[in-house]
Amino acid sequence: MKISFQGEHGAYSEQAVFEHFGADVETVPCAWFDALFDSVASGASDAALAPIENSLAGSIHQNYDLLLRHNLHIVGEHYLRVRHCLIANPAAQKADIRKAISHPQALGQCADYLRAQGIAMEQVYDTAGSVKMLKESGALDTAAIASKRAAELYEMKILEEGIEDNPQNYTRFLVIQREPIVPQAAAKTSILFTLKNIPGSLHKALSAFASRDIDLSKVESRPLQGTPWDYIFYADLIGAAQDEKIKQALAHLGEYALTLRVLGSYPRFTRGL
Repeated sequence: MKISFQGEHGAYSEQAVFEHFGADVETVPCAWFDALFDSVASGASDAALAPIENSLAGSIHQNYDLLLRHNLHIVGEHYLRVRHCLIANPAAQKADIRKAISHPQALGQCADYLRAQGIAMEQVYDTAGSVKMLKESGALDTAAIASKRAAELYEMKILEEGIEDNPQNYTRFLVIQREPIVPQAAAKTSILFTLKNIPGSLHKALSAFASRDIDLSKVESRPLQGTPWDYIFYADLIGAAQDEKIKQALAHLGEYALTLRVLGSYPRFTRGL
């Protein structure tokens, strides 16, 4: 089974793939999120794990837009505990480190630590990619911020583990594939919809769920591309689209919505939370 992820081998996204699917899958690295979605749509991979939000940094908006653009389905979710390491070339010493390189989000999540150590920050395209770049450069005054697995994969030295400023650092991933599933366990459903820009339209839309005691675990708006000042709403519901009261709620929402699309129903992730 081929599973795509964004980044280099050793990235947190690849770690999430192995945690979710097991160690026997073939991982397919993609340089960009567009390529990640294209790999599934084209059949080059069977599925992909796309990061959708971080507990500290918030939503990854590009992937919401890519969900809208592609006719793919969410079939699962995975929560990954992100634990950052300060990684250096084997001959480097921590006292000599003057600069850290990594993905902007990783740098931001370790900003207090780096300032306290007097270490400057430089953004690069990927966490695992920063380790690969550092190894190729051979620099002894520079460190990378990435996962323990990335350090092991590129045979680098970990100077310190757990350098993130907040230990409650989780990234939520969505599993996407070409065909939908019908979840058998406790489920979550993700939808998107648009509304007329008139007073009370969002209140009426959400009342379709409130009146049936359906829990909305997330609601977010995004600009609708190509139509300035119009918005599209993404929502996560607790339950499966096949549940009778959710079917009723979606039919009710359809009376107000200009567009309504079910992105997928899938098992809720509960392990380790």
